[in-house]
Amino acid sequence: MREQVIASPGARRAATSPGGFVQRPSRRQGAGGGRVQLRTLLRYVPAVFKYVMILATVIALVIAYRAAASASLFQLRAIDVTGATRVSSEEVSAVTRRAVARTGVWRADLSAISAELQRLPGVRRAIVTRVLPDRLRVRVIERVPVAVVRTSAGHFVWVDEEGVALGEMKSADHMPAFFIRGWSDDEVEDPRKENAQRLQRYLELTRAWDPVGLSERISEVNLIDIRDVRAQLAGDDSQIEVRLGSQDFGERLKDALEVLDSQKQGPRAALITYIDLTQGRRAVIGFSTGSKLSTARDGSEEISRNNAAASARVTTQPVVETTAAGNANPVQAADKDHKPAPDKKPKPAQRSRH
Repeated sequence: MREQVIASPGARRAATSPGGFVQRPSRRQGAGGGRVQLRTLLRYVPAVFKYVMILATVIALVIAYRAAASASLFQLRAIDVTGATRVSSEEVSAVTRRAVARTGVWRADLSAISAELQRLPGVRRAIVTRVLPDRLRVRVIERVPVAVVRTSAGHFVWVDEEGVALGEMKSADHMPAFFIRGWSDDEVEDPRKENAQRLQRYLELTRAWDPVGLSERISEVNLIDIRDVRAQLAGDDSQIEVRLGSQDFGERLKDALEVLDSQKQGPRAALITYIDLTQGRRAVIGFSTGSKLSTARDGSEEISRNNAAASARVTTQPVVETTAAGNANPVQAADKDHKPAPDKKPKPAQRSRH
């Protein structure tokens, strides 16, 4: 029989090494070690599994998206068009159908469809939305016609406030009081800017003339040069042009019409071809004499007769210098070649001084 000696706690403490380290028996290598390695390996399994699941989900979504987009469930069956009054709803629907014929409703490029619709005459903006599974909704914001222009070819065309042509005027359309002449037909950048400026000038004229009823006496405005606005009168005065310059259009037109009305009582009313108020408060009246127009010289108008019977005679008709208040002063005009010689008085003899 062997005897086992159990040391006391104090003895065990004394047996430790001076450094404070105690030698312990090593663990046995066996089934327990295998379990430790397996447990360490399983720590990485959840992270790998997460990435695999995410990748699989993405692939599944892509496949499902392609399958859904190509399915007959999302093929376009109806288009709801709202806001189209002057623009044809059938034309809007036809453009939209062509745009989604291959893609279907699910994959339709709504921005591209809107841009395509906005190229139609009369469409200022188009808003396209999906109504799943098989419908599209199109809301049209139309361009509003504000003026009629006479083109160089003689056609009358509606334009909106940006100067975009909207189509020819129809017989059933309500004609504005007057239309624009001097429009540029070139589809390039500079003429478009000039047309936009002409339209802004036209709107300025309507704001000045409509409230006081002056627009009704105008048939057209010549806006070739917006700094030299010219208005052609309407009705019995259609042969008369009023030259207004670049400012004070309301006051100048009013003054010109007052001058014209005051001259209608005279014998030369039918000879008036223009009234020029570009100089401000002073009106210059032009008269037709054959194929010539009178011109203003030194504040008066000279009448010249261009015919065989009167070409060499003195013009005896009075010349009218008209102010904006409508006062007319008759002045006699004479031909330069037939002016009487001025009286010459003999100079007094100078006395010689001695």
